Amino acid sequence: MKAEKISAELIQQTTRFHGHWCPGLAIGIRASELALAEVGRASDEDIVAIVETDMCAVDAIQFLTGCTFGKGNLIHKDYGKNAFSFYRRRDGKAVRILARPAIMKESGPLLGKLHRKMLAEGLTPEEEKLWKETREMVSKRIMESPLEDLFEVKSPVHPLPKRARILASVICSDCGEPVMETRAERSGDRVLCVPCAGGKKG
Repeated sequence: MKAEKISAELIQQTTRFHGHWCPGLAIGIRASELALAEVGRASDEDIVAIVETDMCAVDAIQFLTGCTFGKGNLIHKDYGKNAFSFYRRRDGKAVRILARPAIMKESGPLLGKLHRKMLAEGLTPEEEKLWKETREMVSKRIMESPLEDLFEVKSPVHPLPKRARILASVICSDCGEPVMETRAERSGDRVLCVPCAGGKKG
């Protein structure tokens, strides 16, 4: 897989955008590297991304590829997979970039265990040192590994998404707040937003 390396300056800017440096962000940077080589950067809405996770990598993808939630050309599918599909509307070029299972290698379970302990009760100074050193080691390895060792390039499983639409709003009968008409639920003469309807609309 041939791709141009993301510059050190862009990596710093991506890290500032995300808020911290971590293995997840490194995965997003390298996936973006591959996406840029395959389909290019989105100047507006020609490039569309579907991400199958909401982890740190997605911030790198937004920042580096130009696919964003606000433009409607970044779509989240809550599958919990480190998989990122990219589509170029003008010619139909499309790829799905899937992180290989061993991308974190043996460090994944250790980082998971330390993260859970940190959230539940905090880490000892020794554990915090191990946490930081392991994250840095994994991030460095991801940044230095060949792309083919990190990712598998496949055909997307989803069709090319439709273009983003600007839709009218309706007023929720319960809370009185405007809601996009396609997200509202109707019950007789009443129009309800998702929270007031007590449901979850996917």
